[in-house]
Formats: sequence, C-alpha cells, structure tokens
Amino acid sequence: MTVPEQALLPDPLLPHPGGPRLLADIGVTHARFALESAPWQLAQATTLNCRDYDSLQAVVSAYLDGIPGDRPRHAVIAIANPVQGDEVRMTNRDWHFSIEATRRALGLDILLVVNDFTAMAMSLPHLARADRLRIGAGGEPGSGVIGLIGPGSGLGVSGLIPAAGHWVTLGSEGGHVSFAPGNPRELDILRHAWARFGHVSAERLLSGPGLELIWQVLAGAAGGAAPSAAQIVAQALAGQAQALDAVDTFCGMLGSAAADLALTLGASGGIYIGGGLVPQLGRQLAQSPFRARFEDKGRFSDYVKRIPTYLVLSQDLSLKGVSAILDQQLRMLHGDAVLLDRVRSALPGMSPASQRVARLLLSQPHGFVQDPIAAIARNAQVSQPTVIRFCRALGFPGLLDFKRKLASGLSSSIPLQHSQVKAGDRTPDLSAKVLDNTASAILRLRDTVDAQAVAQAIRLLRAAHRVEIFSADEAGGVCLDGQDKFLRQGIPTAIYAGARMEQAAARTLGPQDVVVAVSHSGAQSALLDATTAARQGGAAVVAITRADSPLAQGADVCLAVDAVAQDAVQSSMVSRILQLLMLDVMALGAAMAGRRPAPAAPEAGAAPE
Repeated sequence: MTVPEQALLPDPLLPHPGGPRLLADIGVTHARFALESAPWQLAQATTLNCRDYDSLQAVVSAYLDGIPGDRPRHAVIAIANPVQGDEVRMTNRDWHFSIEATRRALGLDILLVVNDFTAMAMSLPHLARADRLRIGAGGEPGSGVIGLIGPGSGLGVSGLIPAAGHWVTLGSEGGHVSFAPGNPRELDILRHAWARFGHVSAERLLSGPGLELIWQVLAGAAGGAAPSAAQIVAQALAGQAQALDAVDTFCGMLGSAAADLALTLGASGGIYIGGGLVPQLGRQLAQSPFRARFEDKGRFSDYVKRIPTYLVLSQDLSLKGVSAILDQQLRMLHGDAVLLDRVRSALPGMSPASQRVARLLLSQPHGFVQDPIAAIARNAQVSQPTVIRFCRALGFPGLLDFKRKLASGLSSSIPLQHSQVKAGDRTPDLSAKVLDNTASAILRLRDTVDAQAVAQAIRLLRAAHRVEIFSADEAGGVCLDGQDKFLRQGIPTAIYAGARMEQAAARTLGPQDVVVAVSHSGAQSALLDATTAARQGGAAVVAITRADSPLAQGADVCLAVDAVAQDAVQSSMVSRILQLLMLDVMALGAAMAGRRPAPAAPEAGAAPE
C-alpha cells in the first residue's frame, strides 16, 4: 500500500486557516506548550512545572492567560497516561478530568488528548535524517506499517498503519506481553523475576527498572541495591565491564522483542526504538547484540533481515507528533482533506480526460457535489462514462457514492466521537453531550448507510400488498410513528400490541407481504420467532437493527443502525432516533418512487420536439 507523501506532509508555508493551534506535552514533572501558526512553525514556547498546579485545566489556563492575542480554537495535548474515553485519571499525578468538560471550560472548539507514545509514533513519518540512527543493515523501508518500541520507565509499544492517504495509530499495551528468554542466561534472569513478581511481562525487564534488575542478577546481587538505570548506562558508555555486560544483555532482549513486533505488525516500514532510556546509548546500541538478535528468528530470519531498524535520537518529538494528529483530525472533519488530497496525489498518473475531471473537482468541490453527471461531463469536457471511470478509479462504485463521501467531508463540522454522560454533569454539559452524541450518530449513519439496501427496501414496500411493523418492546413508540408515516404516504400498514399478536399475524403473511422489524439489539427471541414465521410463509423481512445481530442475519434486507455509546440508556435513545430516520427514508422513498418526474423545461432558444 502506497501512502502519497503529499497527503502526509502539510505545506509549511501556509498558515493554519483557523488561526494558531495549541500544542502541549504534559509529563510527570513538566508541561511544555507552544502555538503553531503554520505546520511545524512554533512560537510562544513555554515550560511550566506541573507541581505548581492542581489540575490539567489549571496548567493549560495559566499558559493561555500568559500569551498575547486571541486564544487558539483548536488544541491537542499529549500526556504520559493511557487515554480511553472521555474520563482520564492520570497515574503519575493526582489529576482527574473529563476531556469534554475541559474543552468547554477552556473555550476550545476542539480538544484532543492523546497518549504521549501515540504522539511519538505519529512523528515518525516526519523525522529528519538527523533525528534517527540506522542500526545494522536491513533493506530500505517500504511504504507499509511502521513499528515503535520504547523502553523508559515502562515499555511503550505502538505502530502506524497507512490508510487512504493518512496514518492510523495503533493503540497498544504490547509492553505487557509475556517476556520470552532467548538463552539460558536470560532464563536465569527470568527465574529471579518470577520469584519476585509472578507473571513477568516484557516491561519488567525492558525498562529502566528492568535494566537495574538485570544488573543485579548478573552481579550476583539479586534483591540488593543497584545503580540507577541512568548510572548503569553512563558506566557502560565509560567502558565499565559490569555495566556494559548488563546493557548488552538488555539490548539483546530488546532486539528479540523488536523482531517480535516486526513479525506481528508486518512492519515493512521499519522498526523504531525510542523512549527515554535507549537513546542515551547512541551508537553503543549498534555495537550491542541488538541487531543480531533482531535477525535471529529461525525460519523467518530472512524476513526480518529485510526490515530496517532505527534508533530515534531526538527527545523532542511529542510536539511534532501532536501537531500531525491535530492536523489530520481537522483535515478529516473540515473537508478537502482526505478525499481531495487523494485526488491531488493521483492526478499526475491519470489519463488526460480523467485529469480534466480531477481539475474540475479540485477547483469546484461544492459544485461537483450539486451538479448532475451531465453538467460535470460538460464542464470537464469529457464523456459521462469518463466521469464514472474517474470515480471507480478512486475506489467508488459510481458517482453517487463518490458525491456522498465528498459531501460528508465538505459539510461535516461535528467530530464523529462519543462523549460519556455522567451523573455529575452540569446542565449545559449534559445538554451539549446528548445533542453532540446524537448529531455524531446521525452523521455516522449518513456516511455508512447502505444505499443499495435502502433501494431494495423501498422496492419491497412499493410492491407489498401488506406491510406489518414488528418490534421489540423498546421500539413500540418508533413503530407507531412509522405506521403514521407509512399511512400518510398511502402504504397500508399494521402494528400489533405484543409479541403473541405479532407471531399470530406472521403466520398469515404470504409472498407479497413485507415485515419491517425494528429493534435496538436485534436479539429478542419473540421477535426472531415472528420474523422467522413470516419468512417461512414467503414474506420479506426488512430489519432496522444492529448489523451484527441475529435479526439482521435472518432478514432479507438490513438497514444497519449501530449506535455507539458507552452508556446503555443513551445508546438506546440514540438508536431510537436513527430508527425513526430510517423509517422516514423508507416512507419518503416509497412515496417518491410512485411519482412521475415533472418534464424538464426546454432551454432558452431550443426548438420544441
């Protein structure tokens, strides 16, 4: 898979259209801030001591209060902590915060909070040659997955996956896989670690504390005092034999773990070694057993020998990484980004006719969405089949699917993400979260709806003699609303009170009848029994439910409604809205399909037929 360089590297000469962006890297001790006016053009760099503030909001506010001019609207913060969902509780500092509440309190349009190792991973495609040192031979890096492993106070593991012109970071806790010794000496070290910890993860040994443990075992002082990891590294660089032995053993273990990561990810783009510990070794890593152990993979040695390995030398990559993360997020939300960048990057390799379509699209993206195919072909001076071939070359079945994806990027300004509603939320935050979550779910449904399934459902409704709406109990109100809509459009529709009546009605249905089955979970046995009976009689079943549910699997057509929420109550509420929308689409589609289009008015000066 090739990732076009143009799609990954923003133009450093163009200022950000939304004004400067706030970039931050918050560690255990220090919080570093900067304003980015254009890609990687930083100003107002400041470092604050975290101990002077009682919350993340307080330290960010202190920085913002000290800068001149208007406040930034967009911000991204890297923290030395896992980030899973809206609530974050920092492990190395007594800070606990909601990302959404913090965004509102700081007056930001967008606030992203990411793990610092994820930020470091996102910086890798942008490394200068001076920022990395090649370790060993290996082939040239490919355009595929990149792996990152970083010993520090723990062991960070991540990866970058190329996808449609941008990078996707791999959230991972790979540092906690079980440690595997590579020789009897390492087995002896593992036995000492087993005695102390029980389960021994890779992080127990491939980290600062792990290096200290290795030194203790090799020195015959297991359980006793040991120099700090930084002292052991300094002694090894000075040539002290005992420290050098511990460091070489550590590097050999790291080589095996890095090769495991390369095999797991298929990391043809290379493996990078970062973190806070190994970069201190510098060229000593190249002289250690690291690369020999990396290539020692038995039957797959030839495979890993082709993968290059690099030591990350710079210790200041987090801000560059968060810059890339925020830029990618904003470009995906606000338009011309992913899809139009794909067109730009593919333009030189297109045929002359397709290039004319591409240039029309790039110059008038909104007009491209609104114009019919005849107008697009006329304005681009190509045939209509050329427009279709252009869309298919970009991976779309036709012009309609291409337009829908393009319109999604040009119009969407709401992040497609979920903010957890909590019992302690203030009324403004509660209202905003519920509305944002619902709006996000609607946009997600718009972007993922299966147009062919909708068309098939409308055809079934148009041809049906009888339409019955079955539901699980929680969708009863939705079905009443659906019946009202269908009846208003002239579609004979019945609903029933309770599962027993639905099952009885199902047994009377035949080949020209349709059941519309509505359910949030799609797993209720009574509803499944009723739809099965209807299908056995020859009736068609249209399911409005989760795509992975038993109801969906047993239906003739599924209009997938997959509400994303961490709270079961709100998930059901959002699902209800989506179900209503799908019934609206079906009712209006069936009604419009029965209407003859009005004849087009003749163009001025045209002779009548």
